[in-house]
Amino acid sequence: MATAASAIVISGGVSLVMMGLTTNTLLTVVGAGGVGMLLPGIVLAFLAYSRRQKIFLSLPDALDLLVVCVEAGLGLDAAMRRVTEELNDSAPVICSELNHCNKQLQLGRNRRDVLHDFGVRTGVDDVKALAAILIQADKFGSSIAQALRVQSDSMRIKRSQLAEEKAAATAVKMIFPLVLFIFPGIFVVLVGPAAIMMIRQLLTV
Repeated sequence: MATAASAIVISGGVSLVMMGLTTNTLLTVVGAGGVGMLLPGIVLAFLAYSRRQKIFLSLPDALDLLVVCVEAGLGLDAAMRRVTEELNDSAPVICSELNHCNKQLQLGRNRRDVLHDFGVRTGVDDVKALAAILIQADKFGSSIAQALRVQSDSMRIKRSQLAEEKAAATAVKMIFPLVLFIFPGIFVVLVGPAAIMMIRQLLTV
């Protein structure tokens, strides 16, 4: 941020020297400086939101495959490696995060810290819940497969509820296009001929 601010100040000074100290030049420099200060944050926020959405949408498939691998007898580390291999083309974002976790585990880092950082780094609530469940299962020695199965069922229910919520909101969202674009055309088609006939009769009288 400091580098961007200094670059804006330098470019503004160069512009003032080259274009002269006028009102238009000052307004241009101030406007460009404001855009230059705000635009990187906006772009970064959009990219972060897009990444979180990709993780949220691809997490159920990755979790289902993770459940299958764990129930088939693989350990959690091997199951995550298998998920990254199988879903690397269809879900590259979540696979990159899981691959990062695998590399940290191979370097000897504590699994609880790796899972905790996994949830915090992604910024997705479902990933945080998944990391918390896996940490609790690893802490108390319970079945990881059962914990993953419960989380998978919970996410499936949540996904269906979100789909139902969006379907219910579709009717409300369609009101504005109908009122603004479709109803006026229908009104003109239905009422227009009658209005023309009434105007002609009034003019003839």
